[in-house]
Amino acid sequence: MKQTITAQEQELNKIFSDDYLFEIPEYQRPYAWTTEQAAELLEDLIASMGDGAPVENVSPYFLGSIVLIKDPAYPRAQVVDGQQRLTTLTILVCVLRELADDEEWHQDLDTFVRAKGSKSRGTEDRFRLSLRKRDKDVFRDKIQAAGKLPKFLEQDKATLSDAQRRMYENALHLWNELKVVSPDKRELLSQFLTRRCYLVVVSASDQNSAYRIFSVMNDRGLDLSPTDILKADIVGAMPESIRSQYTEQWEDIEEELGREEFKDLFAHIRMIYAKSKQRGTLNLEFRDGVLSKINGREFIENVLKPYAEAYGTVSRAAHESTGDAEQVNIYLRHLNRLDNYDWAPAAIDFFKRFRDEEAHLIHFIRDLERLAYALFITRANINERIKRYASVLRTIEDGGDLFSNESPLQLADIEKANVRTALDGPIYLQTRVRMPLLLRIDDLLADNGASYEHKVISIEHVLPQNPASGSTWLSWFPEDEVREGWTHKLANLVLLSRQKNSQAQNYEFERKKTEYFQRKGVSTFAMTSQVLIETEWTLDVLKRRQERLVKLLTTEWRLH
Repeated sequence: MKQTITAQEQELNKIFSDDYLFEIPEYQRPYAWTTEQAAELLEDLIASMGDGAPVENVSPYFLGSIVLIKDPAYPRAQVVDGQQRLTTLTILVCVLRELADDEEWHQDLDTFVRAKGSKSRGTEDRFRLSLRKRDKDVFRDKIQAAGKLPKFLEQDKATLSDAQRRMYENALHLWNELKVVSPDKRELLSQFLTRRCYLVVVSASDQNSAYRIFSVMNDRGLDLSPTDILKADIVGAMPESIRSQYTEQWEDIEEELGREEFKDLFAHIRMIYAKSKQRGTLNLEFRDGVLSKINGREFIENVLKPYAEAYGTVSRAAHESTGDAEQVNIYLRHLNRLDNYDWAPAAIDFFKRFRDEEAHLIHFIRDLERLAYALFITRANINERIKRYASVLRTIEDGGDLFSNESPLQLADIEKANVRTALDGPIYLQTRVRMPLLLRIDDLLADNGASYEHKVISIEHVLPQNPASGSTWLSWFPEDEVREGWTHKLANLVLLSRQKNSQAQNYEFERKKTEYFQRKGVSTFAMTSQVLIETEWTLDVLKRRQERLVKLLTTEWRLH
């Protein structure tokens, strides 16, 4: 067969049609999008479709690209890149279908999920997207199959795999967001999604070509960075007599930060100026939002250089002063453990303005860390975070009181309550939250004196997740519901400076302490050493420990 490579922009009407039968190969990683990405997708779609104008008059929305292995003569297509996007879009269509009040809309949206079989022709339903074998049945029978999704959302997600839990959580989030929307708006969203949303479909007829394309598309080192293009615009527009001088300054800053951090700096500067989420390319938004207000020389001297210095301090927790610089750096280290850097523009802007006002700086960075962890622990999505930090940036710019109760830097009573509720829940199941949070607690237990540089840090349950029959664990926790309710709470979690030992996880308590927490060469964390003084690990011990740990954070973050 002749090898072919094609690339074309196609609307979702075409993507979810008889032209394609998408399959996720077994070697692909599991479905991994969280409610943050799903929420961002939905909010961007709703924002882009406008206020109710006919979809033909709305600007097209670009959803990205997918890479396929596909013979042009047949619909079967193996997905090399794009499974997260295709899966989430399918979930969204299924939610819209099940919420449709009109039967015609229900049937129409169903055609984007499956091609109906025919009894007379002896054919079965063909779903337009098939996941990996281990997740395929749940996705097909609980989400894609018409009429099954509502019941699926009522079931206990504890029995699901991680990938299936992501599907469940994303479907539930989309369901809750869209069920309160009017039927007319849901129909408009369905039209916009299928007729004005586009993917670039890159198809190769053989696997080698597909992976070569995928590698090139994802090899950042081969692409021009947005900062390379901006450099050409900014320095290239200067008089020739000073170009080399400013080129040298630009490249010195880039070399000092590193190429990736330098690009991140430009994204943070754009946010400081625009105070809104980036929706277009960094180049265009930077030109419009920043460079339209300042010439190239002023930008390098008065914006790039001081913000780069502030960014280096913030990202490396490297504040220096004659005062209590370490107190500032402690909070910066906590912030840099989070799974997002949406807080960074506010920190960078404040450091640029007030780096020499030590007391003011400590007050601000302490409250910023508190806000960032509150949003992190309650899993605020990216749009919520950006709106909040944009308000903080406006207050900084306007010279407002950041420390008044009404300030966006401060937590409202309902937010404090939500954080306390999250802290008292099954925190281990919050995979992105658990490690930064446990390290934060450990630092408090060590009186802000903990500093670890272990190559490996892992989290272990003291009470095992699956205690052996006849073990002391089951005598201490005879009721399954009680035991399962406490297994993933803060009180039952400890930190280890090594990989987990699967054999030791179910040891009895005394043996586990000796062989798991006290073995030679295993550094003991502050929160782990507390376990060693206990002679038993009962419900009363867990309750006492849980109360203490939550109180530590409640006091530190002023959550009362």
